[in-house]
Amino acid sequence: MNYRFLLTRRWLSFLVLAVVVAAACAGLSKWQMDRRNQAVAEIRRVQQNYVKPPVPFEQVEQYFSVSDPEIKWTTVTLSGRYLPQDQRIVRNRPNNSAPGYEILVPFRLGTGDTVIVDRGWLPIGNLRSGYPDVVPSPPAGNVEVIIRIKPSEQALEGRTAPEGQLPSIALPVYAKQLEYPLLTGSYGLMASESPAPDVSPQQLSMPAVQEGSNLSYAMQWLTFGILAFVGFGHAARQQARIAKEEHEDQRQSGSHDPALRVRREDKARKRNTSDDEEDALLDRLGL
Repeated sequence: MNYRFLLTRRWLSFLVLAVVVAAACAGLSKWQMDRRNQAVAEIRRVQQNYVKPPVPFEQVEQYFSVSDPEIKWTTVTLSGRYLPQDQRIVRNRPNNSAPGYEILVPFRLGTGDTVIVDRGWLPIGNLRSGYPDVVPSPPAGNVEVIIRIKPSEQALEGRTAPEGQLPSIALPVYAKQLEYPLLTGSYGLMASESPAPDVSPQQLSMPAVQEGSNLSYAMQWLTFGILAFVGFGHAARQQARIAKEEHEDQRQSGSHDPALRVRREDKARKRNTSDDEEDALLDRLGL
């Protein structure tokens, strides 16, 4: 069969379209693989750090100034006192799919450093829109707190919050509202505090350790990219077969043999069916 028709403008356009579709599918597949790799890395950090025995603040002090993703969820012991006058509420923080708030309180350590402790979660209130009904006060005086390290979040540009609230746990933004230095690389998610108060916020749920469906989606997009070339190849083969049959018919067109005429008519019917198949295939490819 002759495939010289592939050099025509029409078929070169089809090839370019197949390449574009395949490239887009490859890009989407890579994006899903990147998300899968991020999920796997987070699962590994949770498994390695979440249940480890706590270490003293002095061993990980530098990570409260400059965050390190590999230290996330590491359990740390803090000793000092809360500064409740500078407490803030963080808006739009779900816990187990329920909407609510998280409570941030500056914590002054014996070393003189100040870090932020996320004391936990509160549901949305019924008494006043945009605020929890009750915000439990932290223990007064010297407190021993066990926290898990989490890196500072990104500031939400253009997002505002009422007085006493924050749109995200962006520690540099929080630090600008305080009159004393604050370590802005990481904060601590509270696991326990001693002495324990009578009323405490709810503890946030342990992060999920499920990989999700990103790998499956990545394989699907890769398959779609391959199918773009498979469809192009099939259409080209059909076209070459049709051209070959037309050439044979033209070569034998001078013959008046009835049997040959029947064969030509049969080929014509098959060719029409093939044309319909090709048109349907090109329609499915959007060509």
